[in-house]
Amino acid sequence: MADQIVLRNVTKIFTTKTLGDITAVDNFNISVHEGECFSFLGPSGCGKSTTLRMIAGFEDLTAGEIELCGKLVSSSSKKLYIPPEERGLGMVFQAFAVWPHMTVFDNVAFPLAIKKVNKSEIKERVAQALKHTSLTGLEGVYPGELSGGQQQRIALARAIVTNPKVMLLDEPLSNLDPKLRETMRFEIKALQKKFGFTIIFVTHDQSEAMAISDRMMVCDMGKIMQIDTPENLYNHPNSRFVHNFLGESTFINVEVKGDKVYPKGSNQELKISIPKGVKGKMVVATRPNEIELTTSSEDGFRTHIEKRIFLTDRTEYLVPVGDQMVKIQTPHRIRFNAQDECYVKFIEPIWYPEDDEAAVAERNKRQLI
Repeated sequence: MADQIVLRNVTKIFTTKTLGDITAVDNFNISVHEGECFSFLGPSGCGKSTTLRMIAGFEDLTAGEIELCGKLVSSSSKKLYIPPEERGLGMVFQAFAVWPHMTVFDNVAFPLAIKKVNKSEIKERVAQALKHTSLTGLEGVYPGELSGGQQQRIALARAIVTNPKVMLLDEPLSNLDPKLRETMRFEIKALQKKFGFTIIFVTHDQSEAMAISDRMMVCDMGKIMQIDTPENLYNHPNSRFVHNFLGESTFINVEVKGDKVYPKGSNQELKISIPKGVKGKMVVATRPNEIELTTSSEDGFRTHIEKRIFLTDRTEYLVPVGDQMVKIQTPHRIRFNAQDECYVKFIEPIWYPEDDEAAVAERNKRQLI
């Protein structure tokens, strides 16, 4: 499978008045395959939108090079920079970016008109783009008369009308209501299947990324943390940050003393297997729905139900483990009441080092840039 987008040692440094030089993107090496939907995921300030803007050509890079469809478009060493309009990309942004004074037809036709495509071809290609985005019949309507979802479809139609090989989508669904967002995810995937373009999808919404992506990159503080399929990222996160960012997580501070594990604030042993070489203060991580809550004392940690919360698809319990309050999610058929004695079992948790306070401070600082 050919690589459609390649980033080699791409770095971007911004100079700010108050914080000095900030490395927004630190030595990114990424290869996105032809026909793939590849998501950039991470919190504000992690470098995902800056990377997309460098691929689009809206930002020049400080170091490294970018290749699109086998052609070098940015290179710091070769002093090469191809402007956005010559990169042949389709782009859809968080703001719908439709022109209110133009009809739906004129909005979608605009990039073809700029290229001086003949009128009959424009009419045919716009008709196809509107058909595939469910806008047929709205050619003469102005965007202000349409819903947010319809306006976002105008932006999608305008992007696909040029038959791009690569589509860049920057938080394209964040201004839509939850149900419409879910519908649009499927529509974007259907368009990709129909037209065969490669997608780079930037979002901070992990469920959105997991639903639409073939592979994802999770980044933090300008660094790539992990690249993999959604399933592998969720089940095998390589760091506490990735574990916490993808789905709900339960973290328990523990101390390993010899061959025993004790939760912080408790002298009661937590019966879990200890990986080789692990000792001292650590964190064990699991998902709230992977913790077993029982009345059996066998290999369980004795505690009680502090709080029970009934939700539509599950029941949540807050349970003290040492001096920490742990969230556990169970099916409705498993029922406990507040103050009931119970036992907690952790099934194959993942082990991580304690929190890096310097990293937390740096992450918070970047969100202000």
